[in-house]
Amino acid sequence: MENMKTNGTETKLTKKEINSLSKRWIMGSQVTWNYEKQMGVGYLWAMLPIIQKLYKNPEDQKEMMKTHLQFFNTTPHMGGFILGIDAATEDSEGIKAKETVKGLKTGLMGPFAGVGDTLFGVLFPTIFGSIAAYMGSEGNITGAIIWMLVNLAILIFRMFSVSIGYREGCRIITSAKDKLNALTASATLLGITVVGALIATVVKANVTATFVSGEISVNGQEILNQIMPCLIPAAVVGSVYWLLGRKKMTSTKATLIVLALSIALHALGILG
Repeated sequence: MENMKTNGTETKLTKKEINSLSKRWIMGSQVTWNYEKQMGVGYLWAMLPIIQKLYKNPEDQKEMMKTHLQFFNTTPHMGGFILGIDAATEDSEGIKAKETVKGLKTGLMGPFAGVGDTLFGVLFPTIFGSIAAYMGSEGNITGAIIWMLVNLAILIFRMFSVSIGYREGCRIITSAKDKLNALTASATLLGITVVGALIATVVKANVTATFVSGEISVNGQEILNQIMPCLIPAAVVGSVYWLLGRKKMTSTKATLIVLALSIALHALGILG
């Protein structure tokens, strides 16, 4: 079996074992989630074959199992990088790396969660999910295909994250830090732009009221369009966003409020 190489040095772990580590993390990271250890059990389950390979002394195995069973929680999509760095560190240092591994896991799970939650929890679903949902609502099957391809791409990314972390080792922390920050900022800007465009195309709210003065009749929507096109949809979205920031306000309550106002304003002939 061909051994992996990090920084030109042959290692004890093989490519097959690193790929297995990746698969076990994908399968077990959230299946074993609990309120006490959160992802700790899944982390241990993923690392178990690595522990058995690197530590022949049963006492050393127990020590590392206890280490990996400690509290751990991050974005599952980014956790592979941490496992890869962990595996590279243990492969190089053995049982002496125990305290280093503890520090790595504690120090990285927060920052990686910040990036991962932004990208995989908010931005990608917002951008691609909104586009796919809009196309689907128009009867276009391309929307469903886009959503499936996005999730497939994310799965492929997760498959390679462990091997990247293992190959780069601790260098990934410093080398990728600035790039990750720039990527997060760019993706945030792109997400806001897409949401702004979707407001104008998806939210349907027009003023149907007509203002009459003598022989002059002016449509209310025409006046608003001269001020700013799609002003009402933007105001609706802004109001809902403000509502969701209030105490004890939930998305269900906000939906019911919008529904009630829509029915009332339509009945009065103001909105259509």
